[in-house]
Amino acid sequence: MPNIPTPDYCAIDFGTSNSAVALPTPDGVRLVALEAGHATMPTAVFYVADSPAHLAEPERLYGRAAVAAYVEGVDGRLMRSMKSLLGSALLEQRTDVGGGRAVRYGDVIEGYLRHLRRLGQAQTGAPLKRAVLGRPVFFVDDEPTRDRQAAHALAAAAFAVGFEELHFQYEPIAAAFAHEATVTSEQLVLVADIGGGTSDFSLVRVGPLRRDRIERHDDILANHGVHVAGTDFDRRVALAAILPLLGYGALGPARAGEPARELPSGIYFDLATWHLINTVYSPARLAEWRAMRSWFAEPRQHARLMTVLEDRLGHALAGAAEQAKIDVALQGRADISLDDVERALASQLDAASAAQALQADQARIVAAAHETLHQAGVPASAVQAVFFTGGSTGLASLVDGIAAVFPDATAVRGDRFASVAQGLGLHAKRVFSGGGGAS
Repeated sequence: MPNIPTPDYCAIDFGTSNSAVALPTPDGVRLVALEAGHATMPTAVFYVADSPAHLAEPERLYGRAAVAAYVEGVDGRLMRSMKSLLGSALLEQRTDVGGGRAVRYGDVIEGYLRHLRRLGQAQTGAPLKRAVLGRPVFFVDDEPTRDRQAAHALAAAAFAVGFEELHFQYEPIAAAFAHEATVTSEQLVLVADIGGGTSDFSLVRVGPLRRDRIERHDDILANHGVHVAGTDFDRRVALAAILPLLGYGALGPARAGEPARELPSGIYFDLATWHLINTVYSPARLAEWRAMRSWFAEPRQHARLMTVLEDRLGHALAGAAEQAKIDVALQGRADISLDDVERALASQLDAASAAQALQADQARIVAAAHETLHQAGVPASAVQAVFFTGGSTGLASLVDGIAAVFPDATAVRGDRFASVAQGLGLHAKRVFSGGGGAS
């Protein structure tokens, strides 16, 4: 029996909300079981504040374990949506993670990528030296310099954790590869990859005669994307259904001769944005909002806000908004319990209210689909299939809005969480299969 070298390469889908790792097999690719029973893992890191002093770095938990530690009230810092930091000035800054320790935001990304690489190596039993990484069409909208900086930062992080050779592939192109494996004739496909941080569209030629080509540049008619997706939806849900109970959008008390004024909204926007939540807990901001009790016409709203700030419940509220979005997508309604803020406090969100809250963001995403067609110079009638992937394609109003642009196309639903990783794995196999360590 021939001695088949152990593959030394993998593909990584480093997502805003969830991540996955694909490894080659003789007849295709397989996804690594990153957590028991799960091929995808939340892109989340929890720094344990009560870590032994002799450790150079605080203890870290990843994925579902990270989220569980936060929910269970373990003292520490939860970090999510790290991908959104790429291309931002925050990347080189340090942030408090509890226990008198601080870490650089860029090191958070490196640590998570290192963990993914280790899990992949545990499956192969050998070092993984080469990788294909997925990337959005645009890390940063309408800012080419920052977009290049973001790609460079992600590459630097991958090299820092031990990869020696690296290739990028657009995430929606990877999804097209996954779809291509199922088609029997040539098609013009619009891939709609609506994830946690970006909504990306690619117009791609796919087909059985193109499937084994490594260079597919000529098959890509257009790429376009916007930095609006699932975490933005969570933000809108929080602002629409949760934060009004804490005073967002409320008017202060009317004063003689003056109209009532709306309460300052900055604190609420920060509470609704994952990577800014920790900024609301600074002593200066706590003191500022304690002193603003008289600004509130409804004292209970101020009391609720202070409970959130003093008990550091911001990430719990963001998690409740995310779950509400999911519940509406699955069952048309969400009942949001806010007992941690105030006993028996609750809110509701139905499909119509969610659609209204997300209308502006969804309009931008649908406009991006139109722009992709414009860039390619083809009519909507030329598109034969629209392939939907990404966690946010569970929202019916969004999918229906995109599908309406292409009434003659077949709507195809891929694996919401794994299509990109599978396609990246197929691309990695084509790129690396001729070199050392190929399967």
